[in-house]
Amino acid sequence: MSIFKKTNVKIFAKPTQKTTPDTLYWRKLGAPVLLKEFGPIDYIDFSPVEPHFFAVSSSAKVQIYNPVTKLVHKTLSKFVENAYGGSYRSDGQLLCAGSEDSNVKIFDVNTKSLLRVFKGHKSGVHRSYFTSDNKSIASFSDDKTVKIWDVASESETIEFSSHEDYVRAGAVSPVSPTIVLSGSYDRKVRLFDSRTNAEAVFTLDHGYPVESVLFLPSGGILLSAGGTEIRVWDALAGGRLLARVSQHHKTITCLGLASSGSRLVSGSLDRHVKIYDVSTYKAVYNLDYPNAILSLGVSPDDETVAVGTVDGIVSVKRREIENVENEEVKPKKKSKGSYRYFSDKFTPAQNVDIVIKKDSKQVQSRYDKCLRKFQYSKALDSVLAPYVMNKTPHVTVSLLQELIRRKGLENALVSREDKSIGVLIRFLLRHIGDYRFTATLIDVSNILLDVYEKRLDSASIEVLELMKKLAKRIKEEEELTLELVSLGGAIRMILAASNVGEKHEKSSLPALTPSNSAQKNIVVNVS
Repeated sequence: MSIFKKTNVKIFAKPTQKTTPDTLYWRKLGAPVLLKEFGPIDYIDFSPVEPHFFAVSSSAKVQIYNPVTKLVHKTLSKFVENAYGGSYRSDGQLLCAGSEDSNVKIFDVNTKSLLRVFKGHKSGVHRSYFTSDNKSIASFSDDKTVKIWDVASESETIEFSSHEDYVRAGAVSPVSPTIVLSGSYDRKVRLFDSRTNAEAVFTLDHGYPVESVLFLPSGGILLSAGGTEIRVWDALAGGRLLARVSQHHKTITCLGLASSGSRLVSGSLDRHVKIYDVSTYKAVYNLDYPNAILSLGVSPDDETVAVGTVDGIVSVKRREIENVENEEVKPKKKSKGSYRYFSDKFTPAQNVDIVIKKDSKQVQSRYDKCLRKFQYSKALDSVLAPYVMNKTPHVTVSLLQELIRRKGLENALVSREDKSIGVLIRFLLRHIGDYRFTATLIDVSNILLDVYEKRLDSASIEVLELMKKLAKRIKEEEELTLELVSLGGAIRMILAASNVGEKHEKSSLPALTPSNSAQKNIVVNVS
């Protein structure tokens, strides 16, 4: 009996990504647990002490969650309006938060008691942090000011008012209690030192409204995020630009650190969280989420990653517990009545019968069963199911290619209803731009038009609209291909010209003798 050959779906599989230590490390994060809040998630902060509870600022309260049970541990609700930027003190005992009512409040995390209220801002306070000595608080407000408050006396120490728009981003230096960093919607990042005066030590132009700023653990490197860029600045060199990182295609809303400061984490409205190596600022891992991201937090031990979205959902991923690698596995004890017991005691004879293993039963998918019976229409129905098209589009394309090879796609389409045709056209619209599927789906589009050319007059309005969209999408892909071809030609011309110029330059250089080569000074500028 001949064995039916399965449809080859591997030809459209995604190219395998290179496995790196970071990939293996972050891939161990388990399935997300979703926590529902009553408004957009403004800020997430993890306690620096174990068990690393995390505070979620949303709506008119700050809720503290247990990272293991994912249950609410404490609720801080003494806010009249929205609460913003709840952040822990370095000992994990106190938490400060700003609010829309322009006040900054300090809470005792254990008793939920309100200990201090700092009044002086004229508009909402979106970020507030304890300084590194835990004696002061820095607050950043929509009234365009940054204030430093003394915790003990509950009074204002100094005010910085250099910004010209909302100050929605801020950070305090991890090494100096007097240095604060602010980012504003006026596109400027300013560094202030309370020991000098109310003027900024230096001002940096980020180029976009600034959504988040951050100090690296050394305190000498600053990061600012806004628009689609993260910019890296050297504070010790007066704010010299070191790098520009652009891995997101929508506004970056939040920054964070992981792995003891060796990894940078960014979240964006494009629904992605990117993890970067701080030494190179190259992306090493990517996390996908179902909605636009407003806030994120990573626990100090990297065990938990919490991400807040615009729809009020906190997605919590926790690292799976690893099995003990060196655990000694005890062999199963063999009973004296078993065959294996006697086979260890006696040496088997040399001339033994050859045992041929029985072939395991071949498991066929639904579409392969239909193909085997030449039921092409049913085979197409099975791969146009939503759970197949959405999760494994390469399976749908593989079946379409097999039907084309068998010259059976026309028969599968000819008696199909408008609703089913609409499903197929939507699939073409969604995936015809994927380089893996383009060639096959163009052939499918041509066959579809040939089959339904005479039926367009009687087709539904929905199918006609989808046909127009498909024609427009194919036209756009054609124009894009022509642009890429012309761009490739221009790049080849530039590379060819640079190679010729390099050869000419080398041939015109005088030869250096040992006597005068020692006197040459070569200066390399690296920007």
